[in-house]
Amino acid sequence: MGNQRTFASMAWSCKGKVTRRERFLAEMDGVIPWTRLVALIEPYYPKAGQGRQPLGLEKMLRIYFLQQWFNLSDPQAEDTIYDSESMRRFARVELGDDVVPDESTILRFRHLLEKHGLTKAIFDAVADLLQERRLLLCSGTIVDATIISAPSSTKNATATRDPEMKQTKKGRNFYFGMKLHVGADKHGIIHTVTATDARTADITQLAHLLHGQEREIFGDQAYWKEADRRAFQARGIRYRVNRRPHWTAPLSARWKQLNRIRSRTRARGEHAFRVIKHLWGFSKVRYRGLAKNLARAQTMFALANLYQLRHELLPTAARYAL
Repeated sequence: MGNQRTFASMAWSCKGKVTRRERFLAEMDGVIPWTRLVALIEPYYPKAGQGRQPLGLEKMLRIYFLQQWFNLSDPQAEDTIYDSESMRRFARVELGDDVVPDESTILRFRHLLEKHGLTKAIFDAVADLLQERRLLLCSGTIVDATIISAPSSTKNATATRDPEMKQTKKGRNFYFGMKLHVGADKHGIIHTVTATDARTADITQLAHLLHGQEREIFGDQAYWKEADRRAFQARGIRYRVNRRPHWTAPLSARWKQLNRIRSRTRARGEHAFRVIKHLWGFSKVRYRGLAKNLARAQTMFALANLYQLRHELLPTAARYAL
């Protein structure tokens, strides 16, 4: 017999309005390659046997994704499953019939993904899907970086700042935290992501952000280097990085115009930053250390790629039904 639905669940089904949250969750449910992602995690997931029975793998993955979209801690994720019918439906949980994972179970699942490098596998699996659908371009790469803030206070259990986070100055302001560096295609879909402390110069990550098949490279003035321009030009790669003025030689009107033209393409690399930072709340680190926050970023950029291409990925009939 199937799950017994609660009265609240049945009443929720009969309501007339579809909320923005429901529409978002339905769209993401339709574009995430669940079978592919479950298959890559399954070899590492605990098997049923003696002792405590593991909860469904796909259910745990769905809750993990909810954490990313709504910026939820492990305790908040547990509470939200009880509080929100739309999130319960996305997670495939029916109160009164299914076991709701507690915060410790949610924590262990996240640690499992981090321990075995499965967030990188999720990111790569989504990139493979987009390449198969010809939605990830290889002809050019946009390089960019963004700062993710970290607590600078020492009022915590260890009375110390995170030693892997550093301070940097941008404009007139100082920031303490880390940097996410990305390589994106010319539509702003991320194909590579790395993490460093905030003090690390953007240009040091350039070589790590290229996939090797580029015919063009775009970036802001932080990536300009004359030696790189010559090296890429010798390899037949068009160097579309915004030229940086020298204090003894301001940019000519021609170069200012070229920079503006290049910035029209370069700005697309910031679209994914808007999604993860402003829509989904990843503007501050949640964990100590670069590795855990890079793992979170890999998952979020994979989901951001799907979100940006959801209209292309959703079947036409499903798109109009939402």
